[in-house]
Amino acid sequence: MLKRSTFKSSYLPYLLILPQVIVTLTFFYWPAVQGLIQSFLLSDPFGQSSKFVWFYNYKEIFTDPLYLRSILTTFIFSIAVASVSITLGLFIATMANRALKATALVRTLLIWPYAVAPAISGVLWLFLLHPSYGIVALGIKAWLGIDWNPVLKGTDAMAMITMASAWKQISYNFVFFMAGLQAIPKSLIEAAAIDGASPFTRFWTITFPLLSPTFFFLSVMNIIYSFFETFGVIHTVTQGGPGGSTNILVYKVYQDGFVGLNLGSSSAQSVVLMTLIVVITFLQFRYVEKKVQYTG
Repeated sequence: MLKRSTFKSSYLPYLLILPQVIVTLTFFYWPAVQGLIQSFLLSDPFGQSSKFVWFYNYKEIFTDPLYLRSILTTFIFSIAVASVSITLGLFIATMANRALKATALVRTLLIWPYAVAPAISGVLWLFLLHPSYGIVALGIKAWLGIDWNPVLKGTDAMAMITMASAWKQISYNFVFFMAGLQAIPKSLIEAAAIDGASPFTRFWTITFPLLSPTFFFLSVMNIIYSFFETFGVIHTVTQGGPGGSTNILVYKVYQDGFVGLNLGSSSAQSVVLMTLIVVITFLQFRYVEKKVQYTG
């Protein structure tokens, strides 16, 4: 017979989870409900008076060319960040999975960038790629003859924030890919090697299919990361510029709500942003998960 933990008081389990419930309701559900209600209101900049306007705020944002451009920018940015961070995370994990000296130290060093705050990550890359004092930027101009200028060029600015955001997320992907690689039986790889399969063939036909659950999970998490958690990078590096070329949805919510004090529009944008994430996640589970090969 297996021993089970029991509570002497029927109220104790509820008391133990009460702090987490309070935090979740206070900082997640209550603001979400308030944002949904505010999206149907037209308020003055100081929030002293409000008028119920139904879907006026939603109509305004979807007829705003800047907002529509921000949606396109967000999709381009999120796909770029997810692709770069997942690809490099998988490559580094594959290399680190080999039998090397000081393996534990190398793996620990590869995880460290994840502990860096997004704003700090943005500042680090700004110091490297700023056209006036960035070491890498000056090297690109001197050695390659490329006029790199993220301050004035939108494509350069997008590339810079993509690299800064992806660099931080590579470590997160590395940890999960490393765990997935460690779970693959070595006998399968050795048997394929004995049969004469090349390293690329072994990876593509054995390793990658067995990593598909991890790949699917990380694709969902990286899209969510690029939509929400990259705010600090953009705020410290480009502030949505130049010319709105890096003004993704989450930063536009901040600009219109906290800078422009258009509370109704900002709330409507936040509702649309959350809806987009829900729809994208649903589509991933609905269509992409079908190609995932679960073992067990």
